[in-house]
Amino acid sequence: MENWLKRTLENYQPVNDWLASKRKSSLVALKNKSWPTRKTEAWKYTPVTAIEKSDFELGGTIPSTQEAGLPELETIDIVFVNGQVSQLPENLPEGVTISSLENASANEQQWALAQFNHIKPESHYFGLVNDVLASAGVLINIAADYKLASPIRLVNRMTDNQEAHCRNLVRLGKGSEATIIEHSIGDDSSFNTHVSEYDIDEYAVLTHYKLATQQREAISINGCHFNLQKNSKLLSYLIGFGSKLTRLDYDVKHLGRDSYALLNGFYLTDAKEHFDLHSNFEHTSVNGITKTRTKGLIAGESHAVFNGRIHIHPGAPKTAAEMNNRNLLLSHKAEIDTKPELEIYTDDVQCAHGATISQIDPEMLYYMTSRGIDHMRALEILNFGFVNEMLEELPHPSIGEWLALATGERLKKVELNG
Repeated sequence: MENWLKRTLENYQPVNDWLASKRKSSLVALKNKSWPTRKTEAWKYTPVTAIEKSDFELGGTIPSTQEAGLPELETIDIVFVNGQVSQLPENLPEGVTISSLENASANEQQWALAQFNHIKPESHYFGLVNDVLASAGVLINIAADYKLASPIRLVNRMTDNQEAHCRNLVRLGKGSEATIIEHSIGDDSSFNTHVSEYDIDEYAVLTHYKLATQQREAISINGCHFNLQKNSKLLSYLIGFGSKLTRLDYDVKHLGRDSYALLNGFYLTDAKEHFDLHSNFEHTSVNGITKTRTKGLIAGESHAVFNGRIHIHPGAPKTAAEMNNRNLLLSHKAEIDTKPELEIYTDDVQCAHGATISQIDPEMLYYMTSRGIDHMRALEILNFGFVNEMLEELPHPSIGEWLALATGERLKKVELNG
């Protein structure tokens, strides 16, 4: 067990709340696990030395800030600052309840206890860390058959020299529909784990955005975990910017027949940043569909990792699954490790996977510069075009426009081959 965790657990004061039994079992499991190293398969390409050497303040004060919303989009905002809930919405629609962990009702505690650390696989090392240390979080419940008009936005803001661990549990009732945006903010030196577990009931539809936009010195290890029941649907969109260390574990369990999961997104890294996306789709029932398409733009001396796995169990015939990962290296020193996986244990399935790594086509670049476009501007246009189709496909155009602007500004600053 390395310095950071050893020091943290030595100073750990057990949180005596209604989740105490869950925390205790996760603490036991954590102590029996080995610290992730390059010899650990799931961390082969992602060193955690930045965490080992960290000495951040845990449970610091909440600075007085007013969180900016997304342009032209009315959202129901929940704000965490340095691991503490600083804003909960009031006057919620009738079909929605949102409670902090400390204010959860007896009924909310009952369903949360059944799902806490159940949707998230126990194999995730820092997920167990989050189980033990997360003292702040929210429970979100969407009532059966309720169609929520305004998106819920979960903002996780970090400030300089802070450490935080937050937890979200979300339940969509049968036949309900909702949009949830997870938005990470804060580029200063900090460390956070933020874990969300989603229980999506029969015929429910969740539109989900993961905006992992922390950059520069931030260390961020997050998890998004989903259970899909019969005829439920998940539409998830990921945009990731690299930082000192960003890791996202993304898990989907197809538990009911005719469930559908979509994951589309891209990551853009620069300088010496690191971004690691691990996705895992478990098909355990008949007629499930998974479609996942991710792209990477890797610039400067940055390093990106993609590990995508689709696992089809013996009881999941007629599964249709496809996975595609495409990457552009924007400089000679950039690096990508990509590993799509299919693991199939039944017949009568349709599955495909693929990965590509390339650079900008010199003929396309020549075509643009020969028509009077500046060389660097031409590179920006071609790089932006590589990911823009994904932004144009987002269900909420205002989010796509905002992200297009942020992506364009970031591309102007990244280190290219020139």
